[in-house]
Amino acid sequence: MKPTDSRRFAHRTVRRWRRLARRWRDPRAHLVFSPEYAQAISNVPSDPLRGELILAFLAYEGLLRPDQVHTPLPISVRALRTVHTDAYLESLVHPASLGRVLGLPVDARQHDRVLHLQRLMVGGTRLALRLATKDRRTAIHLGGGLHHAHADRGQGFCVFNDIAVGIAELRRDGFTGRILVVDLDLHDGDGTRALFARDAGVHTFSIANRLWDEPDAVESTALALGHEIGDEEYLETIERELPQVFREFPPELVVYLAGCDPAHDDTLGDWRVSAEGMMRRDRFVARAVDQLDGVPMVVLLSGGYGGGAWKYSARFFSWLLSGCAIEPPSTERMTLERYRHLREVLESTGLMNADVDLDDWGLSEEDVMPGFASRPERFLDFYSAHQIEVILERSGLFDRLRSMGFRPILRLDLDNPSGHTLSILDGRRREPVAELRARRDRRALPGFEMLRIEWLLLQNPRGRFSPDRPPLPGQRYPGLGMLRDSMALMMLVCERLRLDGILFVPSHFHLAGQARRTLAFADPSQQGRFESLVEALRSLPLAEGTKAVEEGRVIDEITGGVYAWEPSEMVLPVSSELRARIRGEEYERAVEEAREGCSFRLSDPGGSAGTS
Repeated sequence: MKPTDSRRFAHRTVRRWRRLARRWRDPRAHLVFSPEYAQAISNVPSDPLRGELILAFLAYEGLLRPDQVHTPLPISVRALRTVHTDAYLESLVHPASLGRVLGLPVDARQHDRVLHLQRLMVGGTRLALRLATKDRRTAIHLGGGLHHAHADRGQGFCVFNDIAVGIAELRRDGFTGRILVVDLDLHDGDGTRALFARDAGVHTFSIANRLWDEPDAVESTALALGHEIGDEEYLETIERELPQVFREFPPELVVYLAGCDPAHDDTLGDWRVSAEGMMRRDRFVARAVDQLDGVPMVVLLSGGYGGGAWKYSARFFSWLLSGCAIEPPSTERMTLERYRHLREVLESTGLMNADVDLDDWGLSEEDVMPGFASRPERFLDFYSAHQIEVILERSGLFDRLRSMGFRPILRLDLDNPSGHTLSILDGRRREPVAELRARRDRRALPGFEMLRIEWLLLQNPRGRFSPDRPPLPGQRYPGLGMLRDSMALMMLVCERLRLDGILFVPSHFHLAGQARRTLAFADPSQQGRFESLVEALRSLPLAEGTKAVEEGRVIDEITGGVYAWEPSEMVLPVSSELRARIRGEEYERAVEEAREGCSFRLSDPGGSAGTS
């Protein structure tokens, strides 16, 4: 058994034992989630796969039973009317009204999707409240926390207030107990506070960077800490203020908005709370509720922006479910596991040709009888157009494109001698939004067969560049935000076709910069030079660093000349053999030697230089 196979076997064994152990005790929590949550809203910075990545992680670690996961239905208009005014609800039939809530233009197609998504999330919070109070357990909703919506208006990406609607429905079912809403999203829970301003049975507790209105409620705690807040001040405030609320307003139900936007790496937030600080916060709230002996808690995701927001919730929920906080893998790794699970599902239905016996010699008909092979009918001689379309539909990628306003159509071109081309066109404009040209390569790295990427295009013709994200060399439109998904799918292709890894040659610095978290140069000396170059440009955004290289503003201090970008093969190893070569000690020693043997500095066009 190979070392990587041994580690994988050990990890799966641990997960199986966790599953077996959980069968002998009641589940600690219910989870509420819908696959329809994975709908992107154009120009809204939230990660549409946030909830799905959390769920995939918990399932991967063996912390969930199927009967713990519940799928909601969209909330009814009748239920929405208990909180929101008729005039506001009627105004939402017009896309322009919804556009004012989201702060961006909304077309008719996206209008319907946004309303459905938010009604579904309100239904999810409603279901979580019902489950928690029925069984007196914790219920986790992998969505919700739409706390900015008021009775007569929506704002801050919140169309409906799911907390208020869910509580109104809970009361209609007969629940009469006191409810504490603990809102630790970075942004003020103004809408929830306003909706319960005259309700002595609901206390709203909110700690935010700033208040969105003047607090005026019979039961409310609203604190604004300002900007650039770190662990110490944040945690001291929570640990001082929240226990007092529990004493003065002993709740019979707690709704916890466990927002992740206070985290230091949040793309919209302006606080500096560490991962350890976020976990300490969540544990403090959960333990305070646990001390109340039998008081149920509902946890909502609330805010969190950027590709890493899911990890904070994943750590917290793994602790809630197992009593031990489990460190999540990288987003790239979890994305790969998500698609790997999808592949297993498709193979079980016969849609992935799992029973095909691949030739271990790696020989094709063209190798044996050059010139006499028939025209290939499948992408990479394996995947039919139907298979690919099923994968793109089942993975949710086509739905994500539809939510951006595209009508995706798949096209294959198998005649180009430089590689097979897979294109996804927008059916409205007949313009490509994604295009991949790839081939199998046994020559680039002797002894290995690679999936060589000749061309990868991911573009959003409906998007617009901004001062923060200017165009990079070769970019006509902004990106789609699907590079991670694309790489995960290509890794699965390598596993299925028994290829050793992915190979491509970055024509510009920014392409290597975008790929450096997962790929490395095949030549360790080139990798060392690249790492030294990255260090010299670390103070610049990627676009500015690329511009500096293109304009000849990077000086090689060894030669004294202008540095010119050196295109060379980068690889993402998939097989254990290639991984041992690229990630091994000998490779790392050669990289370090190359780094020590080169030095770069950044010089401005006027001649003044700044060294890194």
